[in-house]
Amino acid sequence: MMSLKQKLARLKGHMPTHSPVGEPEREATDIPYLDKWRDWNAEPFFFDGDYCFIREVVYPLDARHGMYRLGDLHDVHNKWQRSSLSHPLSSAGHDTSDLFFFDTETTGLGSGAGNTIFLLGHARVYEDRVVVRQHFLPHPGAEVALYQSFLSEVDYTTLVTYNGKAFDWPVVKTRHTLIRDHVPKLPAFGHFDLYHAARRIWRYRLESLRLAQVEKNILGVERTEDVPGFLAPMLYFDFLSTKHPDSIAGVLRHNEMDVLSLIALYIHLSKQILQAQAIEHASEQLEMARWFDAVGEADEAKKVYGKVAESDAKEAAKAKWNLSMIYKKEKKHDEAIALWQELLARGNDGWSVKAAIELAKVYEHHYKQPERAYEYAQIAYHEWKELVRTHRTNESPHEFLRRLERLERKIKK
Repeated sequence: MMSLKQKLARLKGHMPTHSPVGEPEREATDIPYLDKWRDWNAEPFFFDGDYCFIREVVYPLDARHGMYRLGDLHDVHNKWQRSSLSHPLSSAGHDTSDLFFFDTETTGLGSGAGNTIFLLGHARVYEDRVVVRQHFLPHPGAEVALYQSFLSEVDYTTLVTYNGKAFDWPVVKTRHTLIRDHVPKLPAFGHFDLYHAARRIWRYRLESLRLAQVEKNILGVERTEDVPGFLAPMLYFDFLSTKHPDSIAGVLRHNEMDVLSLIALYIHLSKQILQAQAIEHASEQLEMARWFDAVGEADEAKKVYGKVAESDAKEAAKAKWNLSMIYKKEKKHDEAIALWQELLARGNDGWSVKAAIELAKVYEHHYKQPERAYEYAQIAYHEWKELVRTHRTNESPHEFLRRLERLERKIKK
């Protein structure tokens, strides 16, 4: 008797890359409400005696999702190819269609073996269209067909998700472990997790970083008659009892909107990164500069920090401080000192204390001027005492006093 592995090996060479075709000899007459499924652009995919559904929706490049055309992905992709930036969200070296925008719907919130994925949704942007495909589990026990349809169809290089590193892909890996002897090997991939980008940039601006809030407040997406994501498991269990696609249609539409939002969010984030000096909100601009700093793009970080530092926003002091730290690392002492002097002139806040300490350090260790260093150490100590008096710090005085005592000894030598 032929094993499932042998069957798969026999079928592999005959399977097209992007077509909802499994076993053509199987009849579809026993599938409940098949005509209704076809009204929703869904076709059965047969494999090894069972089936799942593959639903496909095609959008033109001019279709809008919130404030962006879906085809704008081509524009930002071309800009990434020309950019010299080394950034975690760069698509340089890939084709636009390599970006695989992916989201799942599951029966629970965990990533353990008891959590079942019942819907795998993904979108890709081609030269002339945008294609959304969804792989749907019509009943328990059809997971081999579900994952066969998904893993044999897709040929992706880079996964784009929203918190997929923590949730979507671990669930896929867990379920795949249970059926890996029956379906193709899970492909290797790169991963752009847009949740981490959103958290880095908007954590202080938005009360919630749920995709629905990012859509509404950042992307201008307004969903009407949308099924909340937390209802998806209940609606799926309801579908299992009725088998009627109308009972799950809202979840399919919700997932479809999710993957389109991933395209719009990647476009928006790319524009913010590639045009960071023109970002409107100072808080976002500051966080973008910090991101450049963190990934080693010091030159770009300095430009963006400089824009914030020149503004009258409350973030200007933080930008000056971070910029001074880059100059300090680069041993550009004059530039760093100028910024510390500006922060010191603010007076009576934490930045003036930090700036005075740095000035004391540079005059003690680099310029070997203990008298000048002592003056700044005294200023730091007095500024600190004022913060203590007004209950704005609980920092210990020991470091201030040790520095003063050390500098006194150096001066007396």
